[in-house]
Amino acid sequence: MASEYVGKVFPPLQADVEKWQLRFFAKAVGESNPIYFDEVAAQAEGHKSILAPPTYVLTLSIAEPDPFQKYRELGINPEQMLHAQQKFEYFAPVYAGDKITFTSRIVDFIERRKGAIKFLIEETDAVNQEGVMTTRFRKTVVIKGNGLNDTATEGKGLRHE
Repeated sequence: MASEYVGKVFPPLQADVEKWQLRFFAKAVGESNPIYFDEVAAQAEGHKSILAPPTYVLTLSIAEPDPFQKYRELGINPEQMLHAQQKFEYFAPVYAGDKITFTSRIVDFIERRKGAIKFLIEETDAVNQEGVMTTRFRKTVVIKGNGLNDTATEGKGLRHE
């Protein structure tokens, strides 16, 4: 049943933070502060390198060939998923040159309207190469209708936390 999802931990993902990606993302979200573009300006403000804009870690956390594969392994049809909410907690800056390890887990799974709508709540910790937690984010995904196959949840490389 759906309660079997709660506590599932996905395999960690490791990603490099690259300067060009930070510049591209900062431009895309309308940043104009030079600390997001210019190494010298960032260092003049006390940063070790170009700073990642606040929500960049979410984008980096899906930097894999198929970011929906983990949901398919749970029997969830990505075509029936809708991103509903996102919350962030920030603990330390993320800089160009960092290596971030993302560890995600399902912290809640709620069914409404007799299972017609399901809410999957996933929490992700982002830790840098020095073992420092930089960010924690929590997303809520709505799964519509029959976008869930409960028989596909076991033996798919996931573990309970």
